[in-house]
Amino acid sequence: MTSDNVILFSLFVAVFALMIWGRFRYDLIAFGALIIAAILGVIPAGEVFAGFGHPATIIVAIVLIISRGLVNSGAVGWIARLVVDTSRGLSRHIALMAAIGAAMSAFMNNVAALALLMPVEISASAKAGRSPALSLMPLAFATILGGMVTLIGTPPNIIIAAYRGEALGESYGMFSFAPVGLVCAVVGIAYVALIGWRLIPVGNSEKAPTADLRDIHGYVAELAVPEKSPAIGRLVGDLDDPATEAGVAVLGLIRNGRRLPGGARREEIREDDILVVDGPVEAIDALVGSLKLDFPRRDSIREAGSDLALLEVVVPRDSRLDGRSAGAVGLNRHTGVALLGVSRQGRRFRDRVRQLPVRAGDVLLLIGPPERLGEAANWLRALPLADRGIGVTQHGRAALAGGLFAAAVALASFGLLYLPVALAAVVALYVLFDIVPLRQVYDEIEWPVVILLGSMIPLGMALERSGGTELIAGGIVDLASGLPPWVVLTVLMVVVMTLSDVLNNTATAVIGAPIALNIAERLDASPDPFLMAVAVASSCAFLTPIGHKNNTLILGPGGYAFGDYWRMGLPLELIIVAVGVPAILVVWPL
Repeated sequence: MTSDNVILFSLFVAVFALMIWGRFRYDLIAFGALIIAAILGVIPAGEVFAGFGHPATIIVAIVLIISRGLVNSGAVGWIARLVVDTSRGLSRHIALMAAIGAAMSAFMNNVAALALLMPVEISASAKAGRSPALSLMPLAFATILGGMVTLIGTPPNIIIAAYRGEALGESYGMFSFAPVGLVCAVVGIAYVALIGWRLIPVGNSEKAPTADLRDIHGYVAELAVPEKSPAIGRLVGDLDDPATEAGVAVLGLIRNGRRLPGGARREEIREDDILVVDGPVEAIDALVGSLKLDFPRRDSIREAGSDLALLEVVVPRDSRLDGRSAGAVGLNRHTGVALLGVSRQGRRFRDRVRQLPVRAGDVLLLIGPPERLGEAANWLRALPLADRGIGVTQHGRAALAGGLFAAAVALASFGLLYLPVALAAVVALYVLFDIVPLRQVYDEIEWPVVILLGSMIPLGMALERSGGTELIAGGIVDLASGLPPWVVLTVLMVVVMTLSDVLNNTATAVIGAPIALNIAERLDASPDPFLMAVAVASSCAFLTPIGHKNNTLILGPGGYAFGDYWRMGLPLELIIVAVGVPAILVVWPL
C-alpha cells in the first residue's frame, strides 16, 4: 500500500465517519476532504476542481431546474389529484399513488416528485380518516424506486453512466437502466402496497388522523401575554384548567428574554411575559382566544398588517434551517415571517423556539402575512404540508413544458444531441417562456449536492489512480473466493446497499463505480453487470431516515421514529437483491 493509498483511505474513513455522525453537512465534509487531499498532493492541482465541470454534476443541477418547470406547469399535480379517490381500499390507494410517484420520479428528480405528492397524500389521508403514517413511507420508497428506471431519475445512474463513458468510451443511454430498474420498481411497489405498509409499527397505524395528522404532542410554541390578558396576575400552574380545556400543555415562562427555571409553576404572570406551550395548531389557537394571548410581536409581521396566517412546513436536509435556528438565519428579517412552533415527534424543548437548532424532518409552524408564507417556505427550502393547489388551469403551460422535455429526451435517446446539451436547452426554453422564472433557476439547484459531487469525483478518481479501488475490489473478490461470479456480484450489491443506507447515495455511487470495474477486470467478466449492480444498490436506501432525502422528508409528517424504517425497508432491500441480481444477469450477462 502506497502513501497515497494511506492518505486517501484515511480521508475516506474520516468522510464516512463524519457523514454517519451527522454533525456537519455532507457537502462541507466532502469539500474539506478535497482541499486536504489537494494540500497533501494526492490530487494534481489541475484536477482539484475538475468535478464541478463534470457532466454528472451538470446534469444533476439541470434536472433539478427541469423538475421545477414540470411542477410549475401544473401537469403532474393535476394528474395526482385526478386519481385520488378516498373510497379505495388502502392497498389499492397505496399502489396507485406509488405508481404515480415512481413514474414521476423516473423523469424528474425523485425528491421533487415526493415534494409534490406528499401534501396530496396527507390531504387524502385526512379525507379518508386514516393516519398518513400508513402511506407516506410507501410513497417515499416508491419515488426512490422509480428513479432507477431512467438515466436522469436519480444521481447514481447519472454518475455510473458518466463513469462508463470515461472508462470504456461509451456511456449508458437514457433508457439503458430501464430493464433492470423497471423490474425492481414494479416488484418493489407490489411489496409496499400489499405487504410493506402492514409492517409499519402498530403505534403509527393507530394514530388519530384528524386534529393533528402527525399524532405528535404538537408544536412547542411561544405566546405573548398582552396588557389586557386575563392570565396576568395568575400563577402559571393556575393555567392548567384552561390549557387542558383547549388541549394544550403549558411548559414554562419566558421573562425578559430568559426562560425561567423548571416549569415556573409558582411564578405570577406579568404583562409582556411569554408562555411556552405544547399542542396542536388548533389547540394553540383556542388558548390564544380564551386567554386573549398574542402571537410573537415581530415588527416586520405587524408592519404587514393584521391579516396573519399559519403554514406548516417540513424541513428537508440542506434546508437553510437544517442545523441552525430561526434567529441565526434571520427568518423574520429576510422574509417578514416568524417561527411560531417546532414539532419533533413529540419531544419537548428547553430552548426558546427561535434559538432552537432545527433538524431535518422537523415540522415547523410559520406565522405571517398570507402572501409572504409561500415565499418564506421557498427561501427556507422547506416543503409546505398544505395542498398548494397547483394545477393546469393556473398556468396553462403543461403541454409546452412536457413537450419540450419529451423532445429533449427523444433527441438524446436517439443520439442526435448530447444529453447535457439537450437538457440545458430545455432549461433555457423554460426560462424564455417563463415556465421557470429566472429568480427560481439558481434557487432550484441543490448546491450542497453540486458541492458534494464536485468534491467526491476528484477524490474517487484519485483513489482509482492510486490503486485503492483495486485493493477494495480484491478484498471483495477474495471474500467470495472460489464461488461463481454471480455471488461476487451479489456481495458487491449488498456492500454498496449497506453503504448507501448511511451515506449519501451520490457519494456511494462515486466510490462504487471504479470498484465495480476493478472487480470485473479481476474476474475477466463484462463490467456492465457490476456497474448496474452499483447503480441499483446506491439508490436503494430504505433502512434509515438519513440514507435518502425522501426518507428524511417523511420523518416528521409521518411521525416516524428512526427505527421504524428498517421494518419495512429491510425486506424491501432483500427483495431488490433477490430480484435485481437475476434481472441484471439476464439483461447484462457476465
